[in-house]
Amino acid sequence: MSDPTQQDEEAEEAREEEAAFAFDDEAEDPFDPSALGAELDAAAEALEADIAQVAAQRDEYLALAQRLQAEFENYKKGVGKRITQDTEAATGKLVESLLPVLDACDAALTHGHQDVQPIYEAMMDALEKQGLVLLYPSGEAFDPNLHEAVQHEPGDGDEPTVSEVFRSGYTWKGRVLRPAMVKVKG
Repeated sequence: MSDPTQQDEEAEEAREEEAAFAFDDEAEDPFDPSALGAELDAAAEALEADIAQVAAQRDEYLALAQRLQAEFENYKKGVGKRITQDTEAATGKLVESLLPVLDACDAALTHGHQDVQPIYEAMMDALEKQGLVLLYPSGEAFDPNLHEAVQHEPGDGDEPTVSEVFRSGYTWKGRVLRPAMVKVKG
């Protein structure tokens, strides 16, 4: 059997719990619409603050992503430009190293050795397709940027012109590899 004092204690605890949940007239009604509305307003304000914070964070991340995307695009353009410049410079050096071969072919043709003509033409065609331009300015106006004057002869007082070409010049994609060696009249 159980102890009567223990039963009394349990009954007292049950009454206290009921009293805690009992509604007396002085306590607030938890289902009161005005109290419920205030709680909803507070919850809505908290939710709006959270949404504003999340939106601000989203905007910050979006700006960061856009900035990084722009930086990456600039980097790609810069690298592409550098690769193109390096390739053109390397190809220009290769062409420059072939100039003595072209000079030898040109000299052989000048001395009547026509057997080098097909080789010379094939090399010139291939190099011209890549951007090489032959400067053979006979009869043209003298341009110190493209021509190197090694001899002068008196002229008619007109504008100086190239009267004779001693050695052809070449440009590579707009850059002078070697100026033409010329005799200037005037």
